[in-house]
Amino acid sequence: MPHFIVEYTDNIESEARLPELFEQVHGYLGASGVFPLGGIRSRGLRLDTWRMADGQHDYAFVHITLKVGAGRDLETRKQVADGLFALITAHFADLQARRLLAISFEMSELHDTLNYKQNNVHAFLARQNA
Repeated sequence: MPHFIVEYTDNIESEARLPELFEQVHGYLGASGVFPLGGIRSRGLRLDTWRMADGQHDYAFVHITLKVGAGRDLETRKQVADGLFALITAHFADLQARRLLAISFEMSELHDTLNYKQNNVHAFLARQNA
């Protein structure tokens, strides 16, 4: 954990620069000291079927969810979320200046008991850094 999930409308795919965004997000989350690097995952989900507002213009949107494991206090989560939203809006600023674009972001905390994981990446990274 965490998982960074970007849903975006198909009409901005060529301009969204998601690999660049993911690199920035992993750097930010990894440097935060709040999340282990081996658990950070990012993915983009292109939306081919969607509608926005009145459907009369070339609208576009990006909705981002950051799913985090339980156990961090609200102040810590808010600090990470505030910084992450600033990073996200800066990333999309040029695109939003050129077109109609709605950007939304939410952080959700997964249930501490009903969240199952099996991950050998943490041990691999520890060995690489040793």
